[in-house]
Amino acid sequence: MSDTSLLAVNGTLMRGLELNPNLLAVGATFVREDTTVPKYRIFSISDCHPGMYRVAAGGVSVAVEVWSVPNGGLAEILAKEPAGLCIGKVRLASGEEVLGVLAEAILCDGQREITKFGGWRAYRAAAKRD
Repeated sequence: MSDTSLLAVNGTLMRGLELNPNLLAVGATFVREDTTVPKYRIFSISDCHPGMYRVAAGGVSVAVEVWSVPNGGLAEILAKEPAGLCIGKVRLASGEEVLGVLAEAILCDGQREITKFGGWRAYRAAAKRD
């Protein structure tokens, strides 16, 4: 068994964003940019961070970054994530299944759906143009 796990991140843990230092602090290394299978919806949680979860219908492919994270650092990263986010399994467009940051569906209730943007960076870029 490997001493690292692949982790797909879709928001503020991505390179250059607010919580990326949490990945770097545990020795995580960037692997690649990727996308999920088209079975996810994504929401802006108070315009602070995204929340993504899997759906049976009406989902899209979401842009993610895949990181190699020391297994011992996973709990530390999760502990510093906003409430309502968790680590679960995410299926990438290639069919590969990796760990990923997901939201509890209730966290997204009443929040702005940003699924049409296909990701947090695209949503933030569009918000800056408005």
